[in-house]
Amino acid sequence: MKNTSLHLSAITLTMLAVQSCFANTPQSGHSAGKDHQVITVSAPLNNPLEIFTSPKTPRQPVPASDGSDYLKTVPGFSQVRNGGTNGDPVFRGMYGSRLRILTDGGEILGACPSRMDAPTSYVSPESYDVLSITKGPQTVLWGPGNSAGTVRFDRQPPTFSEASIQGDGSLLAAANHRYDENADISLGNKQGYLRVNGNKSRSDDYKDGDGKRVASRWDKWNADIALGWTPNSDTLLELSAGRGNGNAQYAGRAMDGAQFKRESLGLRFEKSNISDTFDKLEAQFYYNYADHVMDNYQRVTRGDTRGHGMNMAMASRVDRRTAGGRAMGTWLADDVKLQCGMDMQTSTHRRQQNQQIWLKDARFHDIGVFSELTWSVTSQDNLITGARLDRSWVNNFSSRGEGSRTDTLPAGFIRLEHKLETLPLMLYAGLGYTERSPDYWELFSPKRGPDGAVPFDSVKSEKTTQLDFGAKYSGKQLDGWVSAYLGRVNNFILFDYDHHNPRLSRAQNVNANIMGAEAGVNYHLTETLSTESSMAWSWGENRSDGRPLPQMPPLEARLGLNWLQGPWSSGGLIRLVSGQHRVALSQGNVVGKDFSPSAGFAIFSANAAYQLTEQVKLSAGVDNIFNHTYSEHLNLAGNSTFGYSANTPVNEPGRSWWAKINVKF
Repeated sequence: MKNTSLHLSAITLTMLAVQSCFANTPQSGHSAGKDHQVITVSAPLNNPLEIFTSPKTPRQPVPASDGSDYLKTVPGFSQVRNGGTNGDPVFRGMYGSRLRILTDGGEILGACPSRMDAPTSYVSPESYDVLSITKGPQTVLWGPGNSAGTVRFDRQPPTFSEASIQGDGSLLAAANHRYDENADISLGNKQGYLRVNGNKSRSDDYKDGDGKRVASRWDKWNADIALGWTPNSDTLLELSAGRGNGNAQYAGRAMDGAQFKRESLGLRFEKSNISDTFDKLEAQFYYNYADHVMDNYQRVTRGDTRGHGMNMAMASRVDRRTAGGRAMGTWLADDVKLQCGMDMQTSTHRRQQNQQIWLKDARFHDIGVFSELTWSVTSQDNLITGARLDRSWVNNFSSRGEGSRTDTLPAGFIRLEHKLETLPLMLYAGLGYTERSPDYWELFSPKRGPDGAVPFDSVKSEKTTQLDFGAKYSGKQLDGWVSAYLGRVNNFILFDYDHHNPRLSRAQNVNANIMGAEAGVNYHLTETLSTESSMAWSWGENRSDGRPLPQMPPLEARLGLNWLQGPWSSGGLIRLVSGQHRVALSQGNVVGKDFSPSAGFAIFSANAAYQLTEQVKLSAGVDNIFNHTYSEHLNLAGNSTFGYSANTPVNEPGRSWWAKINVKF
C-alpha cells in the first residue's frame, strides 16, 4: 500500500495537471482564482488572539514536512530542532502539553519517552483545510491545561450541489533529494461524500552552510479516508479512518526513529437548526494509536555513533493508545451564544520487552465539563467568558513504584472585545486561569523528582494565571495587529540535568513569571506591491531561583515584500533572529536544555510563482540564498532518556531550492 497507492497518486496528479492546463472552464466544486495568491512569509492578519488559516496556503520557507514545521512560520511559534523533521513545537517559550495539538478534534499522543515522535510528527499539514490557533488560556472548549494555547488541524466536510468530483494535489522537488506527493480527492452529491487523502514525503541528509552533512533524512507517508452522510443541509454523520508510517534520522539523538506507525479512527455527528434556541448538537469519538520504534542499527553498521560512545546495536519499541470523545450543544438567544458540553479521554502507554512481551507502564484518564458564553453587549462590545472542571487520574504500573494519583483541575476566563466607532480598530483584554496535570514525559521520563523523590508522587500540577490583551487595525492600505501577555505560573515544571551525566534528569516545581508579545503589519504600497512583517518576543523568569526560564526563544522578526501582477507573483523574506543570552545552563524540558548562549543571524529567501491556469499553479524558491551557516537557539540536547555527544547545536540547512506544482479541480 505504501509504495503502490501513493506513487499511483503522483501519476494521477500529473495526468490531472495536464488535463487542467487545457481546461476552459472550472469543474464543479472548484472556486476559480482562489489559489492565485502570493506565498506568505508571516501570519494571517485576522483576530490577533485567534488565528485561522489554511495549511494548504504556501509559506516560505516551504514546504513543511510536519505540523511543527508549519507552525514555526506563525509569529510566537518556534521549534526544538532535531535536524530534518519531527521537531517539537514551542509557543511563547511554552512546550509540551501546555500547548494542545488536535487533529480533526481528536488527539494523538506520541509514545517515545523523549518525544522523538511529538504529536505534530503525525500531522501532514497540506492534508488539512483549516488551522486554528487560540493563544493563552482563552478558551475552555478543547480540553484541560491548555495554558500556552490550543492548536487545531481540521478537515471540513466537502459540499456538493450535484454529483461531481473535486480535490487538489501537489508535487514537489527540492534540494537534498526532497520529493513530496499530496492528493486530496472527494466525490459525492447532496446525500453524501467519499474523501481520500494521501501524501508521501522523503528527503536525504542536508548540508549546512559550510557544506557539512547533517543527519536529517526521513521517509514518511499517510493515507486517510472519510465517508460522510448528509441527508439534508443540517445533518452530518461521518466515519473516518487513517494510517501512516515512516522513519527519520536525527543529528542530535543517540537513536534514529525506525518506525512512526499511526492508526486512526473517528466518528462524528452534527445536527444544526434544531429549534429557535437550540442551534446545534455535536458529538465525536476518536481513537489514535502510535507504534514507535527507535534504534541505532544503521549507525552501528556504518560505524557512525556521532560521538555518543555507542558501539552496540540497541532498539526500543513503545506504543500509546488514545481514545476519547466530546459532546457539545450550542444555544442562541438574542445577543447570547452558549456552548456547553463534556469531554473525556483515556490513554495507555506500553513498552515492549524481549521483542515479545508488552508491559504497560502508565494509563491516563480525564473527564471534564465545560461552558462558554458569548454576549454581544452592544454593537461594539462583546463579552466572552467560560469555565470548565476536570477530574484527572493516572495509574502507574512501572517498576519505579506502582500507584495512582488524582487531580481536580479548574479553569476559566473572561474577555472583553471592543470595536471603536471612529476607527477600524478592535481592542481586547482577557484574564484566564488554568491548572495542568503533569503529562507522561514529566511523570515517567525524569530519573528523580523534587527532593530526590519519585517524580510520579512528587511533581505537582501547574497553575497558570495570565492576562492577554491586544489590538487589530484594518484600514484600506494598512492592516496591523498586536497581541501581548503577562502571566504567573505556580509550580512550573522544570527539568534539571546533571552536568556530567545528561542521562540523570530531575523534574522540579518552581514559580515563574512570563510575558511577551507578537505583532504584524501588512501595508499595500501599490496595487501590485505590498509588504508584510511580524515580530515575536518571549521572556520568562524563575522566581524561585532568581534565574531566567530555560528554552526561551530569542526575539525574532520577519520582513517580506510581495509583488502580484496578472498571473505572476514573487516575494522575498528576511528573517532576523537576535542572540539569546538569558539562559539557565543545564535546565530545560524533557527534550532540550540550555547549554550555551546563542548568536543572532539573518536569513534571506525568495520565491516566484506563475498561475498557469485557474486550476494549475507553478512555484519555486530558494531558502537561505547566501548559504549562511547558523543554528537555532532551541536545539536538541540534554534528553532525559538519551545522552548527547556534546553541547554543540545542530546547524540548519544551507542554500536550498524547491519547485512545486499545485492543482485544484
